[in-house]
Amino acid sequence: MAVLLRQPLSKFTFSPNDRVTRRGIKARKCKHLRPFECVQTEDGRRIVVKNGNDSLEICRVVNGMWQTSGGWGRIDRDNAVDDMLKYADAGLTTFDLADIYGPAEDLYGIFINRVRRECPPEYLEKVRGLTKWVPPPVKMTSSFVRDSIDVSRRRMDVASLDMLQFHWWDYSNPGYLDALKHLTDLKEEGKIKTVALTNFDTERLQIILENEIPVVSNQVQHSIVDMRPQQKMAELCQLTGVKLITYGTVLGGLLSEKFLDTNITIPFAGPPLNTPSLQKYKRMIDAWGGWSLFQGLLRTLKQVASKHGVSIPTVAVKYILDQPAIAGSMIGVRLGLAEHIQDTNAIFSLVLDDEDVNSIKEASGKGKDLLKVIGDCGDEYRRA
Repeated sequence: MAVLLRQPLSKFTFSPNDRVTRRGIKARKCKHLRPFECVQTEDGRRIVVKNGNDSLEICRVVNGMWQTSGGWGRIDRDNAVDDMLKYADAGLTTFDLADIYGPAEDLYGIFINRVRRECPPEYLEKVRGLTKWVPPPVKMTSSFVRDSIDVSRRRMDVASLDMLQFHWWDYSNPGYLDALKHLTDLKEEGKIKTVALTNFDTERLQIILENEIPVVSNQVQHSIVDMRPQQKMAELCQLTGVKLITYGTVLGGLLSEKFLDTNITIPFAGPPLNTPSLQKYKRMIDAWGGWSLFQGLLRTLKQVASKHGVSIPTVAVKYILDQPAIAGSMIGVRLGLAEHIQDTNAIFSLVLDDEDVNSIKEASGKGKDLLKVIGDCGDEYRRA
């Protein structure tokens, strides 16, 4: 479970000349902080994020590949790549991976080569691989950063990474700024198309932007249960144009009909929490308010889902996609084991009306404020 912050960050109001600190806002000139363009396609399926000369079009629903790291069942390589092609054929052409997600980058390399051999050029142009780099807290020299990125490029078999999402464990070590500056240099060399972040908090995002590092997005945990990004992060993002890509949006599958009207406190009475994601997000539910309160939220979501003829996960993802500053939301894919293409594609045609939104907001608001319980985005991964 997350380690609680000793000094929870309060909600701030940002302006272009403000700098966030734990004690408040310190005035500071940041002339380069300005919104950049983010264009959504007419059908709402894809979004183009731009920052200066950097540009990347992604699908608004991203295929998350954390499951390849183990704990969800044995994944067969050929079946996994076949499923990646099925998702891409259905228009779900953006994949999220990481250097630490087991064989994820290698699977993407096999997949992208099949696309090159078997599919027309216009198909290849829509496929995106968003990878993460999660380095140890060593000195971030240019050669270390370069060598690490070259490993991902070789594994994914691409000359240039579509997006490199950088994660840093320890803010007491300012090496994250050195790493990001070296990543920006690699972007200028053409080895990375866009530089992004994952699990950075609002304070550090502001510092990064003040250092004129052109990040296009920040990947953060965000769901109907975990609305922390809308309390601080989204405000800064709207000011600067940085977009958010969300994960944990269906709580590893807990936001689904499978867990509606269940009591998992009784052994063998309900569905087992038999994957790392189910176990992780069950702890988030406990922090938010517990299983009984969560059942009330599921019943509300089921009413909305039935009204529109869709599933609970479809409603849960659409609700987050409609929040300010959100470019895309991730849904984990269990490649070769299960698929949810039909439910996922239903997200793009779903329109939640005011009644739906108000009922979901009321049910979500009955839980605890996780910003006060856990801290800002990503704080669940760090020591206070």
